[in-house]
Amino acid sequence: MNLLYTEIEEDLRSSVRAVLTDHCPPSAVIASLESAAPYDASLWELLASLGALGLHVPEEHGGQGASLRETAVVLEELGRSTAPVPFLGSAVLATTALLACESDLVASLASGTTVGALAVPLTTAPGSPFPATVSEEDGLLTGRVTSVVDAGAASLLVVPVSGPALYAVRADSPGVTVTEVVSLDMTRRIADVSLASTPGVVIASGDRAVAAVESALLVGAGLLASEQVGIAEACLEQTVRYVKERHQFGRAIGSFQAIKHRLADLWLELVCARATARHAAETLATGSDNPDIAVALAQSECAELAVRAAEEAVQLHGGIGMTWEHPAHLSLKRAKVGQLALGTPGEHRRTLGRLVHLPMDIPSMGQT
Repeated sequence: MNLLYTEIEEDLRSSVRAVLTDHCPPSAVIASLESAAPYDASLWELLASLGALGLHVPEEHGGQGASLRETAVVLEELGRSTAPVPFLGSAVLATTALLACESDLVASLASGTTVGALAVPLTTAPGSPFPATVSEEDGLLTGRVTSVVDAGAASLLVVPVSGPALYAVRADSPGVTVTEVVSLDMTRRIADVSLASTPGVVIASGDRAVAAVESALLVGAGLLASEQVGIAEACLEQTVRYVKERHQFGRAIGSFQAIKHRLADLWLELVCARATARHAAETLATGSDNPDIAVALAQSECAELAVRAAEEAVQLHGGIGMTWEHPAHLSLKRAKVGQLALGTPGEHRRTLGRLVHLPMDIPSMGQT
């Protein structure tokens, strides 16, 4: 198993980072928080032009025919910039569910012409019972799903329905109401979705529907770890740069031993967490190991690392780190919401303990 980045992955990273540097600086992200638009449509089009939205979609379905490793690289970069685009909801969760169903609808998501959302609560963890709060009668769907990531941006909803079944629903169909919920992280928006006698098209039923949703949740959690690594890396780089420049008592504050140790510890945790995230992406891409264990391990470490790195960034930047104009709060909010998304670190540690028969009170890396 090779966890190092390939030359193709590094080229992809460079291309995505260049686009984000030019079109998604912190000032633009902060300005977007005041906007009613659910996402940055121009940035979304640029990512689509790079082929970033369908990297792990086979070419015969309109994608790039790459793998989840490449998608993980994109998520790292999106995490670094806290980009306000519906990548997790559309290019990861909804796309993976549609791929598992072999639905032709995936082509429009891969091209970026359609934004999709998997209608499950953002907090749903892999291995959870089939998350169906919508019922079907005479071909019409009725029910409500809360806290759906990127639902406000979506034109296509992939809806789990009791039965079990999986339906495709156009967001402009009769009876569909999408109500945005104020989230801590306004760069990744969530919304409640209500259906009232809404028509839909069944795309999978029975065990296949259950497997599709589980695949989407597992891939989402596994690749979210890569985004969290990107958040932590960006926070560490910003903080190291700042403590070299900020002087107190006639010295750069980065020369103080206490600060050196805090940042060195953070760097060591980042190196370890990156390995778990890469392992999860490789395992999901190739099936070369147990994906359930790999994802649980990655999430149990990366989610908490991202929060810790963002908290250190805010604190070590001093007063300026707590201002609205400084981007540190963007990373902290993205990290805190990510800590709850697709299963908390505690849930993933319990899963890990169950799968490998370890004690259920496994400590996190920061607690060891």
